[in-house]
Amino acid sequence: MKKITSKASKKLKPSEPEKPAGTRLQKILADAGIASRRKAEELILEGRVQVNGTVITELGTRADAAKDHIRVDGKLLQGPQEHRYFMVNKPRGYVTTMEDPERRDTVVDLLKESARLSGKKLDVRLYPVGRLDYNSEGLLLMTNDGDLANSLSKAANSVEKTYLVKVAGRPTEDSINQLRTGVMIDRGRLAETRGERRDRVLTAPAKVELARGGENPWYEVTLTEGRNRQLRKMFEEIGHHVEKIRRIGYGALVLDVPTGEFRELTPGEVMALGRAAAGKKVERKHKLPDAAKLKQMGQKTGSRGARPRF
Repeated sequence: MKKITSKASKKLKPSEPEKPAGTRLQKILADAGIASRRKAEELILEGRVQVNGTVITELGTRADAAKDHIRVDGKLLQGPQEHRYFMVNKPRGYVTTMEDPERRDTVVDLLKESARLSGKKLDVRLYPVGRLDYNSEGLLLMTNDGDLANSLSKAANSVEKTYLVKVAGRPTEDSINQLRTGVMIDRGRLAETRGERRDRVLTAPAKVELARGGENPWYEVTLTEGRNRQLRKMFEEIGHHVEKIRRIGYGALVLDVPTGEFRELTPGEVMALGRAAAGKKVERKHKLPDAAKLKQMGQKTGSRGARPRF
């Protein structure tokens, strides 16, 4: 005899909450190459974005890029751009921003000039990943992939970054060991202090090796942090002024283009960046390209006067 079970007596599974329709507006802007995710949020908060004629100022707002009319500063969004990724060898004398209120040259100006001199076509709006200060040089990533840029920024404390650093005077081995284990530095910008007891933070252990001796030696330093002007602050804490900084490694990437030039990353390199952003281990080249090596004595490193040559 079959047992009859009432459908009403069956335990009903709770219905899953419906997923919000559309995509977050800041992601749509980043995918379209308008700005990085963080900058896109600023554009929304500033009231510079419209959806179907309505000004949007709330970050949680969603839209459909295929159906909605989205405008930024009155200009209609053209849809997602193909993601592009570049390695740039930034000279000293350029700021790592899209625009500069002091009207100094930016890395965007550098790319445009390099592309013009080389006859290359650069028909995409790119944004820097991370920063190199005005007087620093070397490896800089630029992309229109807002998601990857955002992931790398969030993973700044896990992605290895390697620098060649020239300092004034000879630090003692004890002083260098302090850097290897961690030193207290001021948090924030160099000019920001909070009374006699400043806001201080302990740096993570760093790899520090002598790259060239002398009265003003060079060190190869690898950090897993990205604090504001961290290298300069670290060496100042042990009593030595930093004269030059050149970044030669970022994750699995090693600087391999001349000063002022750029190249597009390979699919494998982009994949390695994604792995680094996810906190996974990546392998770097063991043999350094010429651009990542310390120059011969008397040979100048990149500077503001070193214009791109092709």
